[in-house]
Amino acid sequence: MSEAGTEDAKAEDIGELANRFLQACAQRKILATTAESCTGGLIIAALTDIPGSSSMVDRGFITYSNDAKMEMIGVSAATLDAHGAVSLQTAQEMAAGALARSHAGIALAVTGIAGPDGGSEEKPVGLVWFGLALKGKPVITEKRNFDNRGRDFIRRQTVRHALEMGLKALG
Repeated sequence: MSEAGTEDAKAEDIGELANRFLQACAQRKILATTAESCTGGLIIAALTDIPGSSSMVDRGFITYSNDAKMEMIGVSAATLDAHGAVSLQTAQEMAAGALARSHAGIALAVTGIAGPDGGSEEKPVGLVWFGLALKGKPVITEKRNFDNRGRDFIRRQTVRHALEMGLKALG
């Protein structure tokens, strides 16, 4: 398969995951929201690429900067100072804040280091923290260290994993 064909297959995979996630939201009669840092809106874009998604998607928060995280979704300055933007605590607060500031029943949040720079020994390029908030349940967090195969690869893997987490949470 050509490189372009491989890219098309990956895009279809994300599209299929997004479609399945939205179908699960529809079955539960809930709306979805996202809080995105390292993906810069790719998750909400994958969801809204699907015709009819407006009945299952409430909004997406693109919180690339720390100020945006604090102002838009209520991540505390103390959390950012103590743990940094790429941390379990920040992902947790992002998911909870997005859920609280929307009409959604589920929130997917991501914060990470997509590269090519910005990484450190403690927080390497490819590190992504995920948060998932489902109304009435404790926030779920997960950590992934994706191979540093470039910024696009890390961001695609992040979108894929967030949607998979959402599907798992919705059963």
